[in-house]
Amino acid sequence: MEKWQAWLLIALILGVIVSNIMVLKYTANYKMPQFGKPNLPKAPRKQGDEADSAPNDDGDASGKSGQ
Repeated sequence: MEKWQAWLLIALILGVIVSNIMVLKYTANYKMPQFGKPNLPKAPRKQGDEADSAPNDDGDASGKSGQ
């Protein structure tokens, strides 16, 4: 291996290491997205709403089809 090839290899390795550190610093404060259904605060229900609140296939608590 020639001398310039060794220096090129060292420079490439250092470039990869430095770029990975820069990416980690840049993305350190990102919030990960929540997967699945979000946990929304439940609205207070009235006494007569228990019969109408059966969830349908879409997870909608209104009891109506998703139109």
